[in-house]
Amino acid sequence: MSFAATLRPVHIRAVIFDLGGVVLGSPIQAMAEYERDHGLVAGGINRLIATNGHDGAWARLERGEVSFASFRDAFQQECAAAGIVMSVPAMFDYIRRDGAGPRPAMLTALARLRTAGLHTAALTNNFASDPGSDGDPIEGDAMAELAHHFDVFVESRRCGLRKPDPKIYELVCGMLEVTPPEAVFLDDLGLNLKPARAMGMHTIKVVDADQALTELEAVLGLQLRGRGGTHQE
Repeated sequence: MSFAATLRPVHIRAVIFDLGGVVLGSPIQAMAEYERDHGLVAGGINRLIATNGHDGAWARLERGEVSFASFRDAFQQECAAAGIVMSVPAMFDYIRRDGAGPRPAMLTALARLRTAGLHTAALTNNFASDPGSDGDPIEGDAMAELAHHFDVFVESRRCGLRKPDPKIYELVCGMLEVTPPEAVFLDDLGLNLKPARAMGMHTIKVVDADQALTELEAVLGLQLRGRGGTHQE
């Protein structure tokens, strides 16, 4: 039986991927490594980002409302006010290092999904490149190259929306021309999965690439890893 033949539920027409922590390395893991190496309380930086929410410096950066230089100063101040003594440029060195290069297994899966006739999208909270800023985390050419692996590529910095705002999920579904129940969404943060699930998407919380692809294969009835792309029995 060919790879394109599928046992997937007929309503699934698209698969939507977060980037950091799913297709790329995890920024949350990078933050954890930074905290460990610098004697900070584990998870403190990520909790601060979540606590500050929509109006925090991190959220404003991801919506493209501030430059990286402005963010750097504001976020440093937010951390200091919370008792977190850290360096934003140094932390982003960790994020840049851990996020460098896509996970090969995910690229293979993306290619097989498209061969099988499913649409693919990236849905990422990210930030604009700011040349000349210390700790600038974005490599524009690398992001452009990654976009070639998807039919649709939605970046928070370009659309002015960020997960978990329901409007960004509506946007990506509209661009894919699917309804939410026709999509599977993979993200490493439960906070980002919750609104997608409420809209009717099938959601997969990503712990690691192998676990995520095992679950996705089960949902779709496709073999997305291993030899030659034969159908999963």
